Amino acid sequence: MQLCLKFIDTQEFQRLRDLKQLGLAHLVYPGAVHSRFEHSLGVYSLASEAVHKLKNYQGLELGIDHFDIQTVKLAGLLHDVGHGPFSHLFEREFLPRVLADHWSHEEMSVKLVDCIVDEHHIDVDPEMIKRVKEMILASSNYSLPKGSREKRFLYDIVANGQNGIDVDKFDYIIRDCRACGLGCNFQFQRLMETMRVMGDEICYRAKEYLTIHKLFATRADLHRTVYTHSKVKAIELMVADALLKANDYLEISSYTQDPSEYWKLDDTIIKTIETAPNQELKESRDLILRIRSRNLYQFCNEYAVPKDRLENFKDVTPQDIVCSQKNGGVILKVEDVAISNVRIDLTRGRHNPLERINFFKDYESDDKFPIPDDRVSHLLPTSYQDMIVRVYSKKPELVGAISEAFENFQLQTYGIKAQVHSTPEKKKQRRL
Repeated sequence: MQLCLKFIDTQEFQRLRDLKQLGLAHLVYPGAVHSRFEHSLGVYSLASEAVHKLKNYQGLELGIDHFDIQTVKLAGLLHDVGHGPFSHLFEREFLPRVLADHWSHEEMSVKLVDCIVDEHHIDVDPEMIKRVKEMILASSNYSLPKGSREKRFLYDIVANGQNGIDVDKFDYIIRDCRACGLGCNFQFQRLMETMRVMGDEICYRAKEYLTIHKLFATRADLHRTVYTHSKVKAIELMVADALLKANDYLEISSYTQDPSEYWKLDDTIIKTIETAPNQELKESRDLILRIRSRNLYQFCNEYAVPKDRLENFKDVTPQDIVCSQKNGGVILKVEDVAISNVRIDLTRGRHNPLERINFFKDYESDDKFPIPDDRVSHLLPTSYQDMIVRVYSKKPELVGAISEAFENFQLQTYGIKAQVHSTPEKKKQRRL
């Protein structure tokens, strides 16, 4: 714990107190005000519990030592230290519009780990830090090839790129459900008690396959009802626009280039914009004021992409909607329309996540095996991904025109109106 405290008691780590775990969701779910700081402490605690359980069960055969335990705990603590403001909005909605190169919070976490060690002269084994950074990247596109890791099973604990079962999810699923008032019947303790390392990977008792399915189903439910709630996405689209309009003046994106400066960037950037007197920030300031007064981008409608069109789906753009309007009436512009393309899956896109997980029958067995679809349950889904397209009007008076153009787009693209419900008459009447 003493080593971890050296990292916790730094300005770089304390910054996580000013990053809400769920970004802007608290403006719809008032209880969702928990921070990345408490989540990181939670993942640290669960990572410690998981590696200690493996040591108690199989420590002699696996060779788990104090070095391994410290490494896993540090990885759990620091896995999100490079996260940006407003949850994933910063790197998914804002940065791609202002940076030419790809940027990820996992990469920044790794850079910040080095920065903290150097800046605060933390006495820590360089090999431990090297492995901590590898564990942080384990679920990203920057992970090492599986065969190049010693004790590969340790890399499954914090950020599992193999099958998606990790203590990061255990913590945020339970924490987010509680904060938003949602029920949660997923019991991660059952998985912690029954896990076993076989062939250098963590496997689970076959009788727990439904517990694992509940993990992924609960995560998908959180995405549908909280993270991508239509009002939450409306606010996110507005904040992304506000950041974009403020970027030239405040140089927000430049912070991502230097880890020693990056720690100064957190959710308070919205207050900086809101209270600044500068004329250069007026457009951004007006957008924040609209959020405060609940004058949000107006939701027009949504549809789920038909299953047979998922494979070749391309994100719908405002241009697509503007080009679908009929002649006559109001002339729409690209800047009048906002689009949210929402992907919700069970962590493996259109594939069943259970296919990537290995199970064992009982503790006397040495065989591991996946569970195929047809052996699970006929009540579980046959499709594992939803792609939802939502359209918003930035101006209340254009809701009817944009809703109509959105319907035309669906007819041109699919030959049908794929939206769940027709556009309400009250929205159409706004055109008059």
